[in-house]
Amino acid sequence: MNKCKNMLMYRENGQWIYWGILFFLCLGSLIFVNYNYSFYDRPIAQVIEISDERQVEVTDGSQNHDTVYTQSLVATIKNGEEKGQQLELTNEYSDSRAYHPKLSKGDDVFVSIEQTNTDKLVGSMLDMKRDQALLIVAWIFIFVLLAVGRKQGLFAMISLVVNALIIAYALELYIDTSNISLLFIMSGAVIVMTILSLLFVSGFQEQTYAAIISTLLGTFMLLFITVLVLWLTDEQGLRFEEMAFLSRPPQAIFMAGVLVGALGAVMDIGVSMASSLFSLYEKNNEISIKDLRESGIEIGKDIMGTMTNILFFAYVSGTIPSLLLYLMNDASLGFTLSMNLSLELTRALAGGIGIVLTIPIGLYTTILFIHRKQVKS
Repeated sequence: MNKCKNMLMYRENGQWIYWGILFFLCLGSLIFVNYNYSFYDRPIAQVIEISDERQVEVTDGSQNHDTVYTQSLVATIKNGEEKGQQLELTNEYSDSRAYHPKLSKGDDVFVSIEQTNTDKLVGSMLDMKRDQALLIVAWIFIFVLLAVGRKQGLFAMISLVVNALIIAYALELYIDTSNISLLFIMSGAVIVMTILSLLFVSGFQEQTYAAIISTLLGTFMLLFITVLVLWLTDEQGLRFEEMAFLSRPPQAIFMAGVLVGALGAVMDIGVSMASSLFSLYEKNNEISIKDLRESGIEIGKDIMGTMTNILFFAYVSGTIPSLLLYLMNDASLGFTLSMNLSLELTRALAGGIGIVLTIPIGLYTTILFIHRKQVKS
């Protein structure tokens, strides 16, 4: 009895130490980002005074009304050779906040500095310094993830960071070696991300292997079907104008986006099928393959609709600002939808194909692993 009490006390003390370390890491990082000016190459200035603010009413050719404000500011330079000197800034913003935000005292901004014939330094605002706000949001995400997921949440967070680094490295590799297709690079990245993510979250076990196989098969089958359909239709209806500025083949870039974008949904289907069926098997080792198959079909029906909707909303929601911009400038509805939704709807449809394909793939792959386990036992 005393031994159990000691173990419980040890666990409680360990948790307090664990959360205490996280708290001090959070506090230390928040203090750091408020004084990390010297780590930036671009000049940063802190607004200390707003000397004047003027406003002008403007109307464009489509009769859209807005108010543009011009702020005259005084700021202190926080880094670089001019550190400590005062800088006179101008900042323009509008009610629509389409470009620059409204500045207040204490805001940190990236600036361009212009030398004048007088002793005064003059400049203009380029962008806000937002690392403080981003760090606060990141820490809220981390604390919620760890509080709910515990150990699994920690592994999920590590997996997220690793996947972000893999994608960043893949993009950098494509930029440095333009003779290699981005689709080929991302295909390799998808394989690595799938294996690492599922091993991090679920560990080395048979249901993880089933999820990995079904995820990869579903993802690359949707890629094959999408490429085949686009080839048969000669890409009619797709508007690649939004990628014209890249000066790279837009088709490969688009397909790479389809591949990475659908991976999350397909992976979720693969994991859900594997974990659900293995849970049924663990509760009843004598369960028949027929019952497993019927249960898997019902599970697939339940998650298929919601995941397809999630993909649709995720892709289409990003085009809302562009849709409003076109419509407010008197573009026709048909032209607006075709210009902004053709690629997004194609991505959503391709992801939906992957979701539907992964359900039977995940079902029979998981049943195969469970059958092997039953034979061994």
